[in-house]
Amino acid sequence: MTRIKVITEPAELVPMFRAVDTKVKREVLKLVTLEWHTVRDIEKQFGPAGKEALLFFEKMKLVETRWQTSDTQQPEKAYHTYYTSFHINASWPVYEISDVLAAAVMDEKEFTKIEKQIFDLVGPQGKFAGDVAEVLGVTFTMLKSLVKRSTKLDYRGHRIERVKESH
Repeated sequence: MTRIKVITEPAELVPMFRAVDTKVKREVLKLVTLEWHTVRDIEKQFGPAGKEALLFFEKMKLVETRWQTSDTQQPEKAYHTYYTSFHINASWPVYEISDVLAAAVMDEKEFTKIEKQIFDLVGPQGKFAGDVAEVLGVTFTMLKSLVKRSTKLDYRGHRIERVKESH
């Protein structure tokens, strides 16, 4: 089945950039594009960084999952890329795309610091995105890009919430 991801909003580019920002992520993405792989398969080949890549892809909705029986007869979650191609409709104001690119290439330490601020701000109940952007003094596009980059935060409508651990 052919599935095409149509990118119509600049912040949606952040997961695409982050999906290939390390050699491990690129290699894991290539593998799950070709066939289904379990976390155990990927972890065996790439270590903890491979597992983190899969979890990142799952949060970014770049992979689909299914349960399959393993050698131990225990069902395991397997991963495969969801989309076969991407279509980017790119016509955005410079100020928006500059926020997106800044969030995508931001130094990991700087990003982690901002991510923690947002995480603490939204608390366990979540918070309206406009309020978070105002407190941080960032544009809505920058905030959305930062949340798109994060594996700990997600958008639910106009709210930012903490990602519930499912593993």
